[in-house]
Amino acid sequence: MIHPNADNTFTVRSVFIIGPDKKVKLTLTYPASTGRNFQELLRVIDSLQLTAGYKVATPVDWKQGEDCIIVPAVSNEEASSLFPKGFTQIKPYLRTTPQPNL
Repeated sequence: MIHPNADNTFTVRSVFIIGPDKKVKLTLTYPASTGRNFQELLRVIDSLQLTAGYKVATPVDWKQGEDCIIVPAVSNEEASSLFPKGFTQIKPYLRTTPQPNL
């Protein structure tokens, strides 16, 4: 995974996030020339913790406190009971709800 012409002293920096169930939830590998984005790592951890406890997904660039996407496997009837703050149906397969754990 290291370019054959790369200097042998360069490091490849990898990040692994392992969940409480002992399964790998995320792997990221940064080349030596690129710094790691810790804000993104914290955002991913927030998303993983949220989506583990609720039937939601987080959209691109999601941040704490923003709306989430209700997973398509949840019916509208089930969504009404799971998300008491309500939800907005954009398309039959795309529904958003305020972050449920706030």
